[in-house]
Amino acid sequence: MSRNVTVGLDGSPESRAAAEWAAREARLRGAPLRLVHVWEPVPEPMAQAPLLGAETQAHWSERSEMGAPPAEGWGRIPRETAEGLRLRHPGVHVDREQIPGRPVDVLAEASKDAELLVLGSRGLSGIGGFLVGSVGMAVIAHTDTPVVLVRSGEHAADEHEKDPAGIPSAATAYRPVVLGLDTDHPDDTVIAFAFDEAARRQTSLRVVHGWILPPYYVSSLPAAPEVGTELGRQDAAALAQVLSPWRQKYPAVEVLEESRLGSPANHVIDASREASLVVVGRRIRRSPIGAHIGPVTHAVLHHATAPVAVIAHD
Repeated sequence: MSRNVTVGLDGSPESRAAAEWAAREARLRGAPLRLVHVWEPVPEPMAQAPLLGAETQAHWSERSEMGAPPAEGWGRIPRETAEGLRLRHPGVHVDREQIPGRPVDVLAEASKDAELLVLGSRGLSGIGGFLVGSVGMAVIAHTDTPVVLVRSGEHAADEHEKDPAGIPSAATAYRPVVLGLDTDHPDDTVIAFAFDEAARRQTSLRVVHGWILPPYYVSSLPAAPEVGTELGRQDAAALAQVLSPWRQKYPAVEVLEESRLGSPANHVIDASREASLVVVGRRIRRSPIGAHIGPVTHAVLHHATAPVAVIAHD
C-alpha cells in the first residue's frame, strides 16, 4: 500500500492553504504528496432538463461517459496547484488525481492509502471560529485515517516562533505541538501521533488536560478550598502517570504538562493560539446513527486557531 500525504483540493483558498500545509508535512515525513481533486457528475435530473438545451446536454453526457470533469478549468486547478507546489517545495514528490463522485465518498476512500488526509477549513469573518463544512465533518467521522483541518489563510510562519525583532518567520523554531488528552481514557494512537509530530518539528509537546469539579464538591468548595487543591493534585498526578512511559520513549521531546480546572475544549482552544499543531482524538463509532465526533473535538475543530489533527481510535 502506498503511504502518502493526501489533500482534498477544490481550488478554494482554504483548500490551497491545506495543500501548502500538506506539502510541508510531506517534506517532514519524507513522503509523497497526493492531490485529490473531486468533481461531481451532473445530476440526472439536470442532465435531462430541457432548459439546458441539446448542446449542453450532449456536452455533459459525453464528458460523463468519458469519466472527464465538466470543464477545462477543473483540469487546470490540480495541474497548476501541483506545478506551484513543486516549485515552492523542491524535493517533495507531487502527484495529482481527478476522481468523479461524491466528495465525502471519494476522500474517505482516498484516505485509506494515506498516512494523513488534509482538508481546508473556512474562516468566519468577525467571529472567533472557523467553519468546518459538512464534507469535512462527514469525512472526519467516517475515516480511520488521521485528518488534519487547515484554516484559510494559514501560512508557514504561523507555525513558527517570531524572530528576535518580533516578525513572523518560517526560519525560526516551531511552536509547540498541543495535545488535548483525556486521562480517563488515554489512547496510545493519539499520544504517539502527537509525540511523533513534536519530534519531527524538533519542538516541545504541550499536553493539556481540563477537568471538571464533580457536582457534589461544588457546594463545599467555598468552605473548604483545599478540596479543590487536592483534586487538582490528583489530576496532575494522573496526567504525569499517563505520560511517564512516553517521556522515556521520546527523550528528545520536551513535555509540558498542564492540568487545569475547567472546560477541556476551552483550555485546548486557548493553547492553540501558540501552537504549530493541535492533536485531539475521536472515538470510532461503528453505529450509522448518533454523534461520531465528540463535543470536545467538535469545539476544537471550529475554534482552534492552529491546524487540528483528529486521530480516530477504538
